[in-house]
Amino acid sequence: MEYHRNLTLERWQHFSILEQLANIGAEVGRALSWKSKGEPEKSQRALERGLELFDLTIQDRRWLYRLKEILRMREIVCDYFWGDNQYQSTPESLDKYFLLFAIAARRQK
Repeated sequence: MEYHRNLTLERWQHFSILEQLANIGAEVGRALSWKSKGEPEKSQRALERGLELFDLTIQDRRWLYRLKEILRMREIVCDYFWGDNQYQSTPESLDKYFLLFAIAARRQK
């Protein structure tokens, strides 16, 4: 499903890796928030938006040297929401990971 209809790979590539991961983190944060409020449908939609952004980041050839980390984080997020949580993630650990990118992206500006 396509949520970011006006967001092309070319446009996404104008963002730094910090900005890309901060935007992914915003969607993951929304998914966590909706999940904690007992709103599974809204949580699912936010998660799907985040995964769509993950996929655009994965396609961004500038980050080949970081591809393993990006793919692993996508796996961890999916495992938390849909899997057995084998990585033992918590909402706090996921928030903390992405928050660092948001802070760094803001400082970059």
